[in-house]
Amino acid sequence: MDKSNYYGRRVLVNWVDQQQQADPAIKVLPTIAVHAQTIRCYRCNTETSKRLAALPNGEYYCPHCINLGRVSTLDKFYHVPEPNQFTVKKPVLSWHGQLSPLQERAAKQVASRMKDHQRQLLWAVTGAGKTEMMFKGLAACLARRERIAIASPRVDVCLELYPRLQVAFVNTDMAILHAHQELPYHYAQLTICTTHQLLRFYHAFDNLIIDEVDAFPFAASPALFFASRQAVKKNGGILYLTATPSTGMIKQVRRQQLAVTYLPLRYHGALLPTIHRYLAPRWRHQIKRGTLPASLLRRMRLAVANKHRFLLFVPHVDDLASVAAACRRSLAGLKFTTVHASDPHRLSKVQGMRDHQYTFLITTSILERGVTFPEIDVLVLGADDEIFSTAALVQIAGRAGRSAKRPTGHVGFWVSAHRKNVQQAVRQINSMNRKGRDCQSEVSHL
Repeated sequence: MDKSNYYGRRVLVNWVDQQQQADPAIKVLPTIAVHAQTIRCYRCNTETSKRLAALPNGEYYCPHCINLGRVSTLDKFYHVPEPNQFTVKKPVLSWHGQLSPLQERAAKQVASRMKDHQRQLLWAVTGAGKTEMMFKGLAACLARRERIAIASPRVDVCLELYPRLQVAFVNTDMAILHAHQELPYHYAQLTICTTHQLLRFYHAFDNLIIDEVDAFPFAASPALFFASRQAVKKNGGILYLTATPSTGMIKQVRRQQLAVTYLPLRYHGALLPTIHRYLAPRWRHQIKRGTLPASLLRRMRLAVANKHRFLLFVPHVDDLASVAAACRRSLAGLKFTTVHASDPHRLSKVQGMRDHQYTFLITTSILERGVTFPEIDVLVLGADDEIFSTAALVQIAGRAGRSAKRPTGHVGFWVSAHRKNVQQAVRQINSMNRKGRDCQSEVSHL
């Protein structure tokens, strides 16, 4: 038995089959608390009615985190407190890139708070280079023999981060954990994982970094928030990364319950493209008749004339076919396609856009984050639909202006009415741009 498999983790063991502790250093912990009318799972903290959680012979299980392996009253957790048994090899940081003055300042502030194990937020606009700004703090933590995790709600973000971190920290042992992982778990100083995998850890990490904290499913899951707090040591720190913090996080910042570092400018120093709103009150009626709203068609033709490629977002998968048909009728000869989350050719279509095979993509919110197409415009038809949250709209707008060659880009929202989600997205971008102008003034005096 490799005892390191239990360091800072709660490993599920069937207690009926395993009648005694294998090693006196291993702690045996309960899995479920049984109350008069309910049971509460110690892994995900979810409370369930006994009627819904019942097994034969008066036993119970948790139905909420069963995808990680069934937790029941027949089981126990094996746990060994985190010993930080790491050997530091130098150089810790093998990345030799250059941060901008504003990125450098933000990175130093983040590193200082990581040293003090604070709860903090890095509120940086889309395309600001959040990953690189973590490196200074990460390197210092690793040099102190701390155990670190970087978690994201999305598997594709983990898969994108892992090779970048391997290059930046070549002498650090690291592991990647997600639902589709084929390699077995091993004890490592740096763990990259989905936020669901945090449910397996218990007081393991000296510092935990959660990327895209506003993204589904983390933002809507009390169980995953509980997991993030349980995965960190009692005196551990948490760094949240996002361009679109929740209302709750903003309130914590205002109440000084959460330290914050702002970076309102992208790496190229330009402001975020602002949102232009256009009224299209009967756009679905027009689409069904095979025509596009006139203002949208003009903007699309202007983009084509200026040789600017673009993304056209629509609210629902059901909108894709009718919008595509209207585009074929009004924009004959242009190469485009549709894409959505369940599209079996999604990855190849996105790569085709990167390779300039298409002038534009018609897409659902699947492309709201995690993709970069240089020098594009962003158009959203039906931006006021309730499917688009304020955070999603800010992320969508953030697809434009990411290139230093064209740091502007046009962002257009076509709406049936001026609704709260759009108004808040406009205010949030304008607010960050006000901070950005102050930063531009500071940079000019550096």
